Amino acid sequence: MLSFFRKKTSDELNPAASGSKSIPSSSGTSAGLSHRPTLQQLGYRDTNDLRETIYDFLRTIRDPEKPNTLEDLHVVYEDGIFVNEPTPGCVNVVRVEFNPTVPHCSLATLIGLCIRVKIERNIHHNLKLDIYIKKGAHTTEDEINKQINDKERIAAAMENPNLRQLVENCIKDED
Repeated sequence: MLSFFRKKTSDELNPAASGSKSIPSSSGTSAGLSHRPTLQQLGYRDTNDLRETIYDFLRTIRDPEKPNTLEDLHVVYEDGIFVNEPTPGCVNVVRVEFNPTVPHCSLATLIGLCIRVKIERNIHHNLKLDIYIKKGAHTTEDEINKQINDKERIAAAMENPNLRQLVENCIKDED
């Protein structure tokens, strides 16, 4: 009975290592690659539709210091959202640029964090998200850009209960 079972060789387990081609799976993709849906399959007409959808989420974020939204203060704007070419793994790439109200805004990092959290909570498919301060709009833009695009720093920030509450207050939807 045990003679029917045999150990697979490393070449059989990893076809790329032996130079042989991968066997297509029933979904039509190579065995080692997963199929990623197109924008149309995700429910968007085109890249502009994805851009508008993201802007609709961002426009309602409240400024941490003022009763206004980021849209009211022109911190976020539709022309600051760019849908770029997908990665080789077919993950959509979105760049969001924002413009703090003053070049020394002490809450620019918090605003960037709010933008990231709002998008991640509302877009329910795989997305590579890059968030940047508009070039020349802040005195420490390079440092802030590095912080708001670092996964470990974002995770650490969201573990802080006080900071998490600030973010929650800024991104909550008005009734």
